[in-house]
Amino acid sequence: MNGAGVMIIAELAGGAPTGLSRELLGLARRLVERIGGQVCAVCPGADGRAAGELIAYGADKIYTAGEPAFADYDSDGWTACVAGAVRDAHPAAVLIGHTTSGADLAPRLAFRIEAGVATGCVAVDVEGGALRFTRPCYGGNVRETVSFKTLLVVATVRAGCYDALARDPQRAGQTATLELDKTAQRTRVLERQRDSGGDVRLEDARVVIAGGRGLDGPEGFEVLADLARELNGAVGASRVPCDLGWCSHSMQIGLTGKTVTPELYIAVGISGAGHHMAGCGNARNIIAINTDAEAAIYKDARWGVIGDYRKVIPALVEAIRAIRSAERAREA
Repeated sequence: MNGAGVMIIAELAGGAPTGLSRELLGLARRLVERIGGQVCAVCPGADGRAAGELIAYGADKIYTAGEPAFADYDSDGWTACVAGAVRDAHPAAVLIGHTTSGADLAPRLAFRIEAGVATGCVAVDVEGGALRFTRPCYGGNVRETVSFKTLLVVATVRAGCYDALARDPQRAGQTATLELDKTAQRTRVLERQRDSGGDVRLEDARVVIAGGRGLDGPEGFEVLADLARELNGAVGASRVPCDLGWCSHSMQIGLTGKTVTPELYIAVGISGAGHHMAGCGNARNIIAINTDAEAAIYKDARWGVIGDYRKVIPALVEAIRAIRSAERAREA
């Protein structure tokens, strides 16, 4: 290790640290107990409120870009920002959430700072004074543990693998503003459009309804959207519907897609292959709806329904509406 301490890259949602960013802070604090040093967080677009929240969840020092333009992820700008923070803090490792932007940033940053890189990690530990990174391989059927000879390591960590620390508003920390060349940011965001269905981010949703090949077409996702609206959830998908153009690739969950850790995961028409379960296996409760009684998904599901989703989902929606209507009548 070329230094001590751990640095995390924090992402924001609604001006506050995402759940995954809070998990990374918890992991970083556990690691520095073993290797020493500080927990630093780089959040280019953080304002005073966001920086305060990051400190409350475990950071000792916050690095920001001091420019509102850096709030939106930009590969060039963020790479320059994080590289500057690394040169100042000299951490032993940089941890990034395994998100769409995190998976883009990690290899760019590793090249810039001449570090090793491990993506999609499900565990980070210390053994013999060295950091060890565990991640799925061979389609999620096997896990490998790797270490590096490089002095610095960049790693992306999947959601749901670690718990966030309890928020402590009394924690003290520092904030540093990096002086960056604005020409490092060669692009800017003009507009954002959400295409993953609903108003809830897939990664933050407490309820996820995901569809697979068994939906038999894009119209099936409209059926799932009805249930998602009733449960204030988000709609996701396995890889096949995305590849077939039935839905956006931003909805993909799995080894090559997003990782979700909801309270409830409803898998509709999904076989349950290892590469998909790698993205949802940490859900607290899984319900499987499938016409195939032998589908592998039932091994991971707490509850299972063998039947046609075209009948099951509308019936479930009607039952939920009836329950809510009865509750409103009692309150009246």
